[in-house]
Amino acid sequence: MGIFARAAVAMAAALTLAGCAAGYDAPPVASVPETPATAAADSPCAEAECGLYWGDVHLHTSMSFDAYLQGARMLSPEEAYQFAKGAAVRADNGQMAQLARPLDFLGIADHAENMGLFARIDRLDPRIAGTPDGKRWLDLIADVGEIGLRPAFMKAIRVGGPMPDMPEALSRSVWEEVAALADKHNDPGTFTTLIGYEWTAMVTGDNLHRVVLYRDEAEQATKVMPFTTNQSNDPEDLWDALVRYEEAGGTALAIPHNGNLSGGRMFAPIRLNGEPIDAEYSRKRARWERLFEVTQVKGDSEAHPVLSPTDEFADFETWDAWNVAGTTPNKPENHQYEYARSGLLQGLKHEHEHGVNPFKFGLIGSSDIHTGLSTTEEDNFWGKFLNSEPSPERATDNMSGNKEVNWQLGASGLTAVWAPQNTRGEIFDALKRREVYGTTGTRIRLRFFGGWDYTASDAAKLAGAYAKGVPMGADLPERGSGTGAPTFLIHAARAEGGANLDRVQVVKGWIDHGELHEKVYDVALSDGRDPANPTPVGSTVDVDRATYTNDIGAPELTAFWQDPDFEADEGAFYYVRVLEIPTPRWTTYDRARFGTKLPEEVPLTLQERAYSSPIWFR
Repeated sequence: MGIFARAAVAMAAALTLAGCAAGYDAPPVASVPETPATAAADSPCAEAECGLYWGDVHLHTSMSFDAYLQGARMLSPEEAYQFAKGAAVRADNGQMAQLARPLDFLGIADHAENMGLFARIDRLDPRIAGTPDGKRWLDLIADVGEIGLRPAFMKAIRVGGPMPDMPEALSRSVWEEVAALADKHNDPGTFTTLIGYEWTAMVTGDNLHRVVLYRDEAEQATKVMPFTTNQSNDPEDLWDALVRYEEAGGTALAIPHNGNLSGGRMFAPIRLNGEPIDAEYSRKRARWERLFEVTQVKGDSEAHPVLSPTDEFADFETWDAWNVAGTTPNKPENHQYEYARSGLLQGLKHEHEHGVNPFKFGLIGSSDIHTGLSTTEEDNFWGKFLNSEPSPERATDNMSGNKEVNWQLGASGLTAVWAPQNTRGEIFDALKRREVYGTTGTRIRLRFFGGWDYTASDAAKLAGAYAKGVPMGADLPERGSGTGAPTFLIHAARAEGGANLDRVQVVKGWIDHGELHEKVYDVALSDGRDPANPTPVGSTVDVDRATYTNDIGAPELTAFWQDPDFEADEGAFYYVRVLEIPTPRWTTYDRARFGTKLPEEVPLTLQERAYSSPIWFR
């Protein structure tokens, strides 16, 4: 969620940003071939034992323009890395913060637009401090403290016109510092850092943000400056910039943010240039955008109850009232182009029409927290901005720069990666091949395989899983003659020290003669419940004390499942959703700790969940 410097971008923070940046003329880029389908042999886990690694690839620090203006001054990338590794740090509210369980990897994605500007003003960098441009920025800071962020931007624009850009030399030195810090904290085998940034595009206030991640070290990453929305806010121009980065010797990918605040643009059939999606667009998007951020603090983007009325778990941490800038009320007809499940369905439709799927993405979770503190556990949630860090008042305060109230924030999410080692190359490669999944902050352990020859006996220990099929994120192997419906193996285990599991579900989407369909199958339930007639798991939550017990649910669930509705001439995808038993929400922990009085509409419990990357049948 970004606030930027130039006039058009400043207006985006305050009001809206429409169209592409004027005057940008991208160099011509050659046609990009479709990325080959992932096969079992493409995963190194087929040959070597893989570990499960946990991380966040969308965290902001004081280097982000909006984070700084809304009070995040204490934690730079240096402190954010230390915190993610398990160190105690002092937050901006003066309290000490620490993770109970450190992360295995971290991608800091500060906004590319004016990255590090205020940190350099604070350092009295002569390239900006003491200059007329520096004075204008300092005046803006003072006004933000008095009248708020958006009014301050509007006042600054009325008084002096567009806010100035950072000097080029200053921008370059900041980017070199950011990349060098990532290399400094990268410790292969122990803790991985990923160099990256956020490209923060909005169109009429609609969210088109992307996180850009590099596989490379600082020497390579700094050969090309980050692509910003000052150059263009069209994703197609970002992809062209990534082509040029790879032509310079690097490796990159782009990850779209949560689509629930995109105003119907994230998976829309019409491009920003007004033309319909075609095969060339689809090839380019599939090449660069192999993942989607399905859950984060600004709501969950897996499914929506309007789109999935028979899915009782579709209405989870739903944010659907406004676009990301809070400028335009959202419309129900937009939802089909905003949520992961419907986006995957739209991808099948495009593949049916012109042979290429533009929305063939794996699912991850990340935080989008703007304080340098990647905290996604309900009992240790430190909010998004300074005013949502722990305090008796935070739950009912208005969210900084938004129309929502802080209690609507979700303590989400995390990315889980299956990889042979915890190194930058292996973590990035797992992300790129989509052998990853997202959670709402919990650390559910999940494996998901698809093939044609699995049997029920394979499910107990996932015997021969890679030899007989493919992992999450891949296409099913070619279907042999006479083969029946595809078979799937699933194993889910509760987080260490966490809540028991309620159920495992397979979500299927398919296309039948151009018509799109979806269905949710309960394939494993705890406590002896029958998947054919599922009943609620119940609840052990004591909301007054913010406690629960594991007297219900199961520590692990396994399933062998064969699609009972398979048709060989219908393209389809399958992904797994795992639900925990009900547990206290972060607002409930606040209620118990601070005696906070909460409005009646505030949820006090939730069922945390994991979302696997899909497996596709083509």
